[in-house]
Amino acid sequence: MSPPGRPKGEYRSAQREGNPPTVVRRHDPLSSPIPLVLDSPHSGTEYPTDFDYLPSRAIVRQAEDTHVAELYAVAPEFGATLVEALFPRAYIDPNRHVADIDPQLLMDAWPGAVTPSRKTELWIGLVWRLAHGGAPMYARKLAVAQVQRRIADYYEPYQRNVAAALDERHRTFGAVWHINCHSMPAVGDVMSDDPGRARADFVLGDRDGSTCEPEFTAFIAATLTEMGYAVAINDPYKGVELVRRHGRPLERRHSLQIEVNRKLYMDEATLEKNRDFVLLQANLRRLLQAASAFVVHRI
Repeated sequence: MSPPGRPKGEYRSAQREGNPPTVVRRHDPLSSPIPLVLDSPHSGTEYPTDFDYLPSRAIVRQAEDTHVAELYAVAPEFGATLVEALFPRAYIDPNRHVADIDPQLLMDAWPGAVTPSRKTELWIGLVWRLAHGGAPMYARKLAVAQVQRRIADYYEPYQRNVAAALDERHRTFGAVWHINCHSMPAVGDVMSDDPGRARADFVLGDRDGSTCEPEFTAFIAATLTEMGYAVAINDPYKGVELVRRHGRPLERRHSLQIEVNRKLYMDEATLEKNRDFVLLQANLRRLLQAASAFVVHRI
């Protein structure tokens, strides 16, 4: 929920000095609410002034899921809620566990729990150590206080906003469906588990069936397939922290990650939309309309 006196749908961080930036934007339903919540954790393009990265901005921006929130922006028309991060994932990644810390990135020891994941092994944990292509992200190690500030001012507000939206719908309807929205390079790179391999048009991730009812995963896959897209499930992406945290099918909380191939809508080098952007956006509108009907039928 937005703090009192601030624009609805926006959350401003509690920075210590100056005018705090808006770090999360929530788009509420424009029609009767339904228990469908989308989130776009990696589409943020507003770079904090203290993000002292070493490579060029063009290289750092390769980490973004550029334009993804725009692709799904129609969701509120169908009664769904959309939450988007406005900050870049390379600064701090809200789709990682808060303990997914890379000790080699820090000047001194982390004071809390440290449980590096496979993502940290690929140098892209909570705070990225390397940029696209393996270039070092920083000229020097970060202070613990810098990372703690990023967690408090960016990571935690995003996590709270997603959790709040899901909890609200679950309280009202007794069930909720969550779509975690991402994009992926057309070919796996050196910072992935499938370097050099061409990807499908869409990859759906439900962590091997543990975060979402199989009916919803199958329905989304079938709908996309009927549109002519190639769809893979849990290969090479199974879903990371947000679907892991919120997907509890036994409680009627269903979380599904959707990765869309960037070649379908943009030039991967320049990040500019290509001529097929409008077509993909129209097809995602059809997908969301179908998903909304599925959710309403299930309740």
